[in-house]
Amino acid sequence: MSQARDHGGEHRPIRPCRKRVVSPGASARRRVAGQLAVGAPVLPVLIVAVIAFVDLVGGAGMIWLPLLAAGPALAATTSGPRGVLGVGLLAAVMGAMLGTRDAAPGRELAAVLSAVVAVTVASGLASALRGRRERVLAAVRSVAEAAQQALLTPIPAAVGPFRVAVRYSAAAAEARIGGDLYALVPTPYGVRLIVGDVRGKGLPAVGTAALVLGVFREAAYDEPDLLAVVDRIERSLARNLEFDDFVTAVVAGYPQSGHLEVVNCGHAPPLLVRESGNVVAVEPTHPAPPLGLRALTGETASLQVLPFADGDQLLLYTDGVTEARNHSREFYPLAEGLARHVSDEPARTLTALHDELLAHVGGRLHDDAALLLLRKPSLLEPAVPEATAPEATVPEPASDAGRGRSSYRVQARSS
Repeated sequence: MSQARDHGGEHRPIRPCRKRVVSPGASARRRVAGQLAVGAPVLPVLIVAVIAFVDLVGGAGMIWLPLLAAGPALAATTSGPRGVLGVGLLAAVMGAMLGTRDAAPGRELAAVLSAVVAVTVASGLASALRGRRERVLAAVRSVAEAAQQALLTPIPAAVGPFRVAVRYSAAAAEARIGGDLYALVPTPYGVRLIVGDVRGKGLPAVGTAALVLGVFREAAYDEPDLLAVVDRIERSLARNLEFDDFVTAVVAGYPQSGHLEVVNCGHAPPLLVRESGNVVAVEPTHPAPPLGLRALTGETASLQVLPFADGDQLLLYTDGVTEARNHSREFYPLAEGLARHVSDEPARTLTALHDELLAHVGGRLHDDAALLLLRKPSLLEPAVPEATAPEATVPEPASDAGRGRSSYRVQARSS
């Protein structure tokens, strides 16, 4: 039994068609012509046509013909070698035809055509080199993207009881990766996160960022105390960094409902947004040196415990945001911008902040910039699918004596 598919409309009888026999030579010529037509850019061809038209109308002889070399030269900036050769061939043919029409001396016409051919060959080589560099750059960018995916793993929109959003911009746009770092993981001891900035740029900074993130992700699952996580990172950096390298970072955790732990190691203070919309800066009660410099100062990090209720938000960032300047050398006012754009959706808030930041600097940042916004939704808000960690028995915390713990303290900064 035959079946038919209805595509809509009336049914028309299918008529057998006869195959047209095309010679191999004609097929090859048509294929070459099609390739040349696809590769030939419009603007260089238009330039050659305009020069030919001016010569035909004005009848100026050899005055305009040397300008035909501009066609293949311009084609090298936008087209591949085939396009350049196509434009050069067109320019040479037009030059020969116009020179013959104007009865130009043979020596002068030969000089013009030789110049067109020389420019075409040189432009074709330049176009081939440009294409090769573009392919190498594309390969490097693909590797950088893969490295960024492995280093800065994507954070879901909901982790544990929080809604989360992240925005990251590398100063080296071609590399798409830099020295800023962030991570947020659900652990048996609650959600833990880190935002940091490595001194320097380039591959050494990326390697240090990978080291810090690797140690953090492992220690966050193993250590019940947040200060022990910071100690693990400090010891690892002390073994692997040079004497003048360091990492500023904020490490935070949410061990129990309503309480947020923060350890600031020489980093910019996070911004705490209350449900009322008030924005305050979480200044460290006991300033600690950046990670990797503890041996030089002898000071240890301290733990702050902050109240963190439903509807509250915490913004962590790097100095690429607060040190971004406009044409008048004015810094970007992050606290004021956050107060203007804060909303119940962290992703929408960070999108508005990032757009305003780029507008402030004129479209491009000159330093790596990372933004991570954490929000504790209220019980009345719809639930969001979240990433969870395996359940585990959390041991009772050790005594606070001698560990540098401090009661929560939030100092307001004028916004």
